[in-house]
Amino acid sequence: MTPGRSRLKSSLFQKVFGSYILMIVLALVGMSFFMIQQIEVSFIREVKDDLTARSRIMAMMPGNEIENKIKTLADVSHARITLVDPSGRVIVDSEKNISEMESHLNRPEIQEVRIKGHGEAIRFSHSLGVDMFYVASPIMDGSELKGYIRLARPLFDVKRSTDQIYHAMYWFILIVASSSLIVAFLFSRKFVSPIRKIGSYTQKICDGENPGTLLVESDDEIGQLAKNINCMVEQYREKVRYADEERGKLESAFASMIEGVVVLNNQKRIELMNKGMNDIIGPRYSIDVIGKTSLEAFRNLDLQNALEIFDETKRPISQEISLGDENPVILNVNISAIHGLPGNEEKTMMVFHDITRLKKLERMREDFVANVTHEIKTPLTAIIGFIETLQDGAIEEILTAKTFLNTIDENARRLNRLVDDLLTLSNIELGEMTLRLEEVSVGEVVDHVLPIFEGRAQDKNLKIDKNLPERLSMIHADRDRVVQVLLNVIDNAVKFTPDGGSVTIKAYEEGKDSVVIQVVDTGVGIPKSEMPRLGERFYRVDRARSRELGGTGLGLSIVKHLMKAHQGRVEIESKMGAGTTLSLYFPVYQGSYS
Repeated sequence: MTPGRSRLKSSLFQKVFGSYILMIVLALVGMSFFMIQQIEVSFIREVKDDLTARSRIMAMMPGNEIENKIKTLADVSHARITLVDPSGRVIVDSEKNISEMESHLNRPEIQEVRIKGHGEAIRFSHSLGVDMFYVASPIMDGSELKGYIRLARPLFDVKRSTDQIYHAMYWFILIVASSSLIVAFLFSRKFVSPIRKIGSYTQKICDGENPGTLLVESDDEIGQLAKNINCMVEQYREKVRYADEERGKLESAFASMIEGVVVLNNQKRIELMNKGMNDIIGPRYSIDVIGKTSLEAFRNLDLQNALEIFDETKRPISQEISLGDENPVILNVNISAIHGLPGNEEKTMMVFHDITRLKKLERMREDFVANVTHEIKTPLTAIIGFIETLQDGAIEEILTAKTFLNTIDENARRLNRLVDDLLTLSNIELGEMTLRLEEVSVGEVVDHVLPIFEGRAQDKNLKIDKNLPERLSMIHADRDRVVQVLLNVIDNAVKFTPDGGSVTIKAYEEGKDSVVIQVVDTGVGIPKSEMPRLGERFYRVDRARSRELGGTGLGLSIVKHLMKAHQGRVEIESKMGAGTTLSLYFPVYQGSYS
């Protein structure tokens, strides 16, 4: 939980609790002030009524009787009594010497009597240190004013009573306030507690957690709010689950597509690229392409032109492009708009189909047709030419006719070898050739093959050596096909090794799983630039010499296909002027030695 949210929760509690405190304080202070004021007014009213009644009763008494009984009257009325003549001179006072007293004519209570017929006033007594309440009444003799009688009583009792009330009120306020604060605290905490639960619950949802169900034990609006939140969360979870499922399906489909897919945002920058596209273009183009334009990422003008045409026409575009200079990847790209996005956002999808292999196969087919045509046409042209010459009369010349017939025979045999090799390759590729796998002795196969080349080796003064170990594992292979492989390989070695050279057949075991047969010659060698193309149909390093020596250009291709059928492989090492080493890797037949 973040500190900010904790402060918000504390603030809510403080606001609610503070509001209750404020209301309690205002209520108690207002009530206390009002009650004290009323009580004080009530006490003063009692004093006023008592003094007024007594002053009116005394005003009915004769003046000399008042003077004579003033002490008694003062004690009975609990008041100070002052008798004043109409001019304001003090005639007698129950507490002070009249010689020390000044005229009372301007006293507020006397002035009020003269105007209203009754006067009263409250003044602070410096000598007593307390307020004094004064009440004055006129003394009449019929309609004649004889003087004034004034009663004064200190408000000791009022102050004492109000002080007692103040003290009681203070305790009352303290007790009530304390109880109210406790109740307010408990109520505020109970009020805020479900809100805190709701806040914590929603925060966990915002943090991506799954907090379960919100439990708030309340039947009021907060309880209803919790139920509504639970309902909303359940609907939200269901939508998220559905969205996750759909997104998972899309991501799985997107990731498993072998086609490359690139999505551009409305700024024409790459927003998304799938694994298929990474596999197609490789690390050279797929590093840090997100956020770049297609031109920045792929640096291809044909693709950029296709995008510009799409932006202008808003119609799907199909374009063939080539990425890379060395070993380029040929792609067919389809550009279209993505519809149905929120807010009608415009995005573009580019789907790339890797047609490099198709193009390569197309070129291979074209080359194959051209090569087959050429390979067949050359001997056929020679055969037809010599036959026509013989038909024109050359047949009468026996020596010339024999020469022509030998040439015709040689070209016919060449055509036969070509057809045989093509049929062999076709059967291998179509899976129509069945291998009769058995345990085969490498030494026996080599001994069977080498005599075939003895005559040609003697003609070229070539030395053919066999260097095989005494104990060598049997190989798991088809014996006839192993013979065919060795015939092709040794034939090439003898064919391209100059007079006086040598051809060596070696064999050794590599680990426990393979037997390697090597044919090493001291021939002219193969240029490094030509090595990747070895094994292609009709490919010859030296076309003229190969054709002159009777090669069809299919021998090494047959060898590679046969080795692949045996779960083996072919490796070639060569250096110009130093000869070539061709290694054949055969699987071991488990359990015996040749």
